Amino acid sequence: MKKYIAIIVMLFVALGVSAQITHTAKGDIDENANKVLKKAQSVFDKSAVSFTVTMINRNSEKKETARQKADVLYSKGRYRVTTGNQILYSDGSSVWQWDKQANEVTVNTLAQGDDDLMNPARLLATYSKNFKTKFIRLEDDGTAVIDLTPFKSKSYYKIRMLINSNNGHIKQMEIHNYDSSEGIYQISAVKTGAKCSDKDFVFDTAANKGVEVIDMR
Repeated sequence: MKKYIAIIVMLFVALGVSAQITHTAKGDIDENANKVLKKAQSVFDKSAVSFTVTMINRNSEKKETARQKADVLYSKGRYRVTTGNQILYSDGSSVWQWDKQANEVTVNTLAQGDDDLMNPARLLATYSKNFKTKFIRLEDDGTAVIDLTPFKSKSYYKIRMLINSNNGHIKQMEIHNYDSSEGIYQISAVKTGAKCSDKDFVFDTAANKGVEVIDMR
């Protein structure tokens, strides 16, 4: 579940359409999908964004096996994800994972792989070379349906996104795994121009004395 929280943070800002296909060495790039991704990217690059995500896991029989909510704050490649007794912070270079129940926080360096799903800013800059994009359809209510297929082998074979084509907000994201399970992420309470400061994206040791810090950097 924690892995997919990071995925939704990063993909949310990557993304709000016409039928032209451009051929590249990496495969077909759907310009309709590209327009949607870039429209939303420009929207969320302008200001901080806060939203709530409801995460639903389904097994191969499409039965719900888990449900969890998280509150997310994102700004300029930094993020904070709060869910239950867990808070995940990233200032763009390090990641703090605070487990309140265990009274400890683990610190790691943010990975910098080409398709690193923990880094929203990097995904925005590299999604076109890491995913094949395809515009599926435009729903009657203006929802654009887009599929992202990874070029490299992953545990999932497709990410499907439902995006409001008018304002660029993601409404839902679906992770389709090879084992036939699914992770579904429903986005709500989106607010742009959210107020935040640098301290919102790091774990405050001074304000949380007594919490064990495990620094893995």
